[in-house]
Amino acid sequence: MALPPKGVLQSEALKKYIYETSAYPGEHEHLKGLREATEKKYGSLSEIAIPVDEGRFLSMLMRIMNPKSTLEIGVFTGYSLLSTALALPSESQITAIDIDREAFEVGLPFIQKAGMENKIKFIQADAISVLNEMVNNDTQPEFDYAFVDADKANYKNYHEQLLKLVKIGGMIAYDNTLWYGFVAKEEDEVPEDMRAVRTAIMEFNGLISSDPRVEISQVSVGDGVTLCRRLH
Repeated sequence: MALPPKGVLQSEALKKYIYETSAYPGEHEHLKGLREATEKKYGSLSEIAIPVDEGRFLSMLMRIMNPKSTLEIGVFTGYSLLSTALALPSESQITAIDIDREAFEVGLPFIQKAGMENKIKFIQADAISVLNEMVNNDTQPEFDYAFVDADKANYKNYHEQLLKLVKIGGMIAYDNTLWYGFVAKEEDEVPEDMRAVRTAIMEFNGLISSDPRVEISQVSVGDGVTLCRRLH
């Protein structure tokens, strides 16, 4: 079975219209360079990065929130990271965690050209272990915002850790929560190699929808982004 187009917009014509009228015209030059370098290096695997319309959405969210300390779990080449950094106040800091430094270094020259490297602390490591260290640290950090775009099977584990690290009133954004639209299909309609992640995402969506510690909003942008505001 061929995969459908990744993202909420299954119509390529509608996606093209949105990108050309409201996304690409305002895309920062170094984000464009990073996106094109990612496509050149990774080909179809460049889909792992967030799309341009989601980048614009996250940038606007950052400008509204004006956070001072943010966390990113899962970086790839850094399109979401640079989208966030460009929108943050000059004194803000982003802690970015990924096991793959090689991919991060594809985007690093564009982060440097944009003058954003000083805002970013990149940690090459398994995110679960780093978050555990933060949670158990006496001087535990407190984040205003976190963005999660990493291994989907661990979303529920990240959620528990982040509710200890993101301050009350802060925001956690989880990417890919509609997973190619497969969450709304029967299992036998889903390619076998996509079923385990579909199951993990569906379980996670059910978990956070009934979690009294957060209020959520499912945003139909990119491949689905769920915003969680920590209540207590």
